[in-house]
Amino acid sequence: MDTNALARHYPEHVARCQAVATEALAAAEADHLVICAGLEHYAFLDDQTYPFRANPLFKAWLPLHRHPGCWLIHTPGERPVLLYHQPRDFWHQPPADPEGYWTEAFDIRVIRDPAEIGQHLPGPPERRVLLGEGVEALVPGAKVNPERALNVLHWHRAVKTGYELACMRAANERAAPAHRAAREAFLAGAPEYEIHLAYLRACGHTDDELPYHSIVAVNEHAAVLHYQHREREAAPRRTLLVDAGADVAGYASDITRTWTAGDGEFADLVGAMDDLQRGLCAEVRAGVAFGDLHRTAHQRIGQLLKAAGVIRMDGEAAAAAGLTRYFFPHGLGHLLGVQVHDVGGQQADPQGTPAPPPEDYPKLRLNRRLEQDTVVTIEPGIYFIDLLLEELQADELAAEVHWPVVERLRPWGGIRIEDNVRADAGGHENLTRAWLP
Repeated sequence: MDTNALARHYPEHVARCQAVATEALAAAEADHLVICAGLEHYAFLDDQTYPFRANPLFKAWLPLHRHPGCWLIHTPGERPVLLYHQPRDFWHQPPADPEGYWTEAFDIRVIRDPAEIGQHLPGPPERRVLLGEGVEALVPGAKVNPERALNVLHWHRAVKTGYELACMRAANERAAPAHRAAREAFLAGAPEYEIHLAYLRACGHTDDELPYHSIVAVNEHAAVLHYQHREREAAPRRTLLVDAGADVAGYASDITRTWTAGDGEFADLVGAMDDLQRGLCAEVRAGVAFGDLHRTAHQRIGQLLKAAGVIRMDGEAAAAAGLTRYFFPHGLGHLLGVQVHDVGGQQADPQGTPAPPPEDYPKLRLNRRLEQDTVVTIEPGIYFIDLLLEELQADELAAEVHWPVVERLRPWGGIRIEDNVRADAGGHENLTRAWLP
């Protein structure tokens, strides 16, 4: 990871955070923005906390994504204040003293208890905006998570600063060797659980440090879109689908690869999908409507399904008829950043005018025009999902399917190829293929 690049870009990043926060305050008719990093929450009837996940509105400012109890205060025209929570505690290891490239941007004040926020609040209560959950009692009288402010903040999250892009490039670099390690473990005969451990070792994360719950799916499990288990027993090696990322300074990568244990019909389909996915990535650029790119993906997947002998219809006809949705039931991609499924994908403007997905593609998370330095995932797939195949058999479109081919391919589960791609005015930058061809 190039920490010099992070340090070089960080002042500009904070300046943009301040500008967007000032715009959000104007929309909410307020003067001061107070953001809580979040608090630890105890499990019901237990003395253990859930794994901490920082408020994304907080960690978009600075790389303290494992620091519960901190606060950030923005007042336009003033240096932002960071209340750095460093409790006196001998049961747990307290956070170290603040240090690093980010410290010069803030007026840092150490607090021992999150409730000390009351000693640092600026202005009258009704002129404050509070962003967070479960901390309203600590900032009484504030406007809590006002929609007008959130709309502004969410809209601008789509376009990344140089600092954010440096973090996301580094997150892709970190995940790449882990994907290769997972493939090697699979080819060596390891079960899902051991493949997952190989991934963790290679990227240097614990489970809690991953940006999302990794999908490690062997054979038929690759047909479960968000497969959540990890079998301990080895299965015959046919397919491995790994959907997993890495984290750098709170920013995520989100990468999927599908591998087979040998050559054959399904391996050819994986290769063809890889070519198709690269072609879709090449069409990412500023000005492109993502909904149009999603439709293009369905048409090309239809062509691929016909070429593979799965369906009889031409690609465009299959997409128009809805046949491809039985094999590709999710969206082409989503915004990516401090959240894996980053926000603002269904907004038309900073005011929050809805841009809902089209009726024929209700699962599309992103339905806005891409701008310069927007980062999206491109993740087409083909799956042989029992539930959807049963529905297809009851549909009049069933006559357009070569069912013997489907039955041959069903044991391999499915395919998904996913890269993280930056839109540029003159083309695109693939953040993933630089490290994982």
